[in-house]
Amino acid sequence: MRDVLEDLMALWEAGRTAGLATVVGAFKSAPRLPGAAMLVAADGAVSGSVSGGCVEGAVYEAANETLAGGPVRLQRYGFTDDDAFAVGLTCGGIIDVFVEPVSHATFPELGDVAADIRAGRPVAVATVVDHPDPTWPGRHLVIRPDRAAGTLGSERADHAVIDDGRGLLAAGRNAMLTYGPDGQRLDEGMRVFVSSFAPAPRMIVFGAIDFAAALARQGAFLGYRVTVCDARPVFATRARFPDADEVVVRWPHDYLAGEVDAGRIDRRTVIAVLTHDPKFDVPVLEVALRLREIAFIGAMGSRLTHDDRLERLRERGLTAAELARLSSPIGLDLGARTPEETAVSIAAEIIARRWGGTGETLSARAGRIHNDDALD
Repeated sequence: MRDVLEDLMALWEAGRTAGLATVVGAFKSAPRLPGAAMLVAADGAVSGSVSGGCVEGAVYEAANETLAGGPVRLQRYGFTDDDAFAVGLTCGGIIDVFVEPVSHATFPELGDVAADIRAGRPVAVATVVDHPDPTWPGRHLVIRPDRAAGTLGSERADHAVIDDGRGLLAAGRNAMLTYGPDGQRLDEGMRVFVSSFAPAPRMIVFGAIDFAAALARQGAFLGYRVTVCDARPVFATRARFPDADEVVVRWPHDYLAGEVDAGRIDRRTVIAVLTHDPKFDVPVLEVALRLREIAFIGAMGSRLTHDDRLERLRERGLTAAELARLSSPIGLDLGARTPEETAVSIAAEIIARRWGGTGETLSARAGRIHNDDALD
């Protein structure tokens, strides 16, 4: 919903009804991940996409039928001999799409949800997409870390989905959850899609050098909230890092320790240490490598620098398991030379770590392009 939020809110605030189609399941080589959305207005205007073009026509028709008073629907689109060029995905993937009307009547809490998303406050929306009782699909439950609003239909179902939804919200994940018809665990009958709107994941770049400026641009492009930190005020300036969300003048290890204590580091956070100066990078890596949960820790430097850094960290008492979390030298082997090329190399490794990629060329691999674990 995030990608069509502004258009959706314009219709909602005007008192109009919109047809919202959301990808709630994606399998094999599906082109869009769960959470991707397409919006259809009553005048026929369209925004967003659920498949990059493969099934948009069929979804458009389904949304129009819903706008005309038809029921909400959960529709699967996949590749078969019969529908590959009609309503299937020619890429060979499968997507489940939930189509619903959205208005003040069907989703009165949407205004508050939009306000949370715009302000960067964590919020999740749980939507019943399948249920034996045809009156349940389309019901919403808004989940926040400390409270919830709305109902799915029963107190038992609400409690189960709130508990699981908060776990997904903390991880910043979208997912389909399955329960019994009244929210019973380890049962079937009700399916609920939880769409999490967590604040953007963080990328913290230590070292105010030209490579950091290029990496800040890459991080912003990938949707990270980027911080550049360096103890040297002459280098750590807003003018040198216009793409960073914040530029901090502070000793790296002090800054990182403070962010940890404040609870602003989580399992989605990416840390890149580019100083390749032991007085800066060894203390901050000591803090980073001892974190319980982190998405990625990488450090720049030559092989000799890396070996020296590891020895210094061992002297500080870091274990082999902790040192194994460090990616150094940072980045994939792209033959990069310039800061911009190096930033692409680093970003590529971060993406590969996030989704379980191998870093190999796709042309050299057999089988599916996408990692199934990332889609299921």
